[in-house]
Parts: sequence; C-alpha cells; structure tokens
Amino acid sequence: MAKQFDAFTEDQRAFITEQPVYFVATSAPGARINLSPKGMDSLRVIGPNRLLWLNVTGSGNETAAHLAQDPRMTVMWCSFSQRPLIMRAYGTARMVHLGDAGWADLAAHLPALPGARQICDMTVDLVQSSCGFAVPFMEFQQDRPVLRDWAEQKGPEGLAAYWADRNRSSIDGLPTGIDANLKDRI
Repeated sequence: MAKQFDAFTEDQRAFITEQPVYFVATSAPGARINLSPKGMDSLRVIGPNRLLWLNVTGSGNETAAHLAQDPRMTVMWCSFSQRPLIMRAYGTARMVHLGDAGWADLAAHLPALPGARQICDMTVDLVQSSCGFAVPFMEFQQDRPVLRDWAEQKGPEGLAAYWADRNRSSIDGLPTGIDANLKDRI
C-alpha cells in the first residue's frame, strides 16, 4: 500500500543514499515525456523538501528543455537489493547552468564530475513510497567509467563545442538554455 509524506524522512534519506541509480521524469506541453536514468553519485537531499542533482553532459538535454517550459518533475528510486521499496518525489524544479549566479553554492553540495553542465534544484511537495515486490533482485557492480573518461578527454572547450552542437534543443525542438554555458567558451 502506498504511503504519502509531506517531506523526506530520515529513513527515506538513508534509502536514497544507498541507491546507485535513480530516474528523472519531466515533460512540457506538447512534448514527449522524458524518463532518464541517472547515476554517478550525482544526487543529494539537502533538506526535508529539497534535492539537487548534477546533470552531466549526455547525448540529449531533455530535462533542461522541459523544466524551462513546465517545472514539474518526478524523481524515482527503487531498490534492487533485499529491501523491497519504490519511492517517488514529486515537485517543481529549475535548472541552474554552469556560470549562473548560485552555481558555486549549489555545486558545493555535489561531487565534482567532469562534464557537469547544470544542477537541477528541486522543491519536493510530496514523497510517496510503495512496495517493490515485483522489482527483481540485481547486484550493483560499479559505476561505468565511460562518461567520465569521455568528458575528461573532451576538456572544457570540447564540451562547450558538444553542448553547442548537440545540447541546444530537445528532440521536440525546445530550447534547453545551454547557451548560458557557452558564453566566453566558444
């Protein structure tokens, strides 16, 4: 049976830190729904109703485009180990771009990862937990080094060129706001 909470409990915060993967869902009016898996120890709960996650460079930038149009977001965690639990956080979020006012303060809560392009700052208004009885057992081995290695090889100039070429708009043609990251870089 699902249970609802107005804020994260300490037990839920501990559960979140144990999960090596989480999922982010967003949409914008008339756009496709985007559901993205995330990892790399890139998320922090920084208060009872607030979480941050570091958005590293990827092939798309759907979340940023969607949040610029509609700030609603859902984050989901599910346990693949012994504890059968699924948890979702519902709320609104904004993207803070590299170089925006407030970036340094938010980044201080997160690991320094190569390829970081935005920080998602989410205000949570509902936390819901439910059973994970149908979620299979899976064993975490390690984070993939591929994205980290790729971003380090690109370097700051190469990443900026990639953002300019591949991250300016969503698959539905919505602007992502990445141009804020490109000032004085290309």
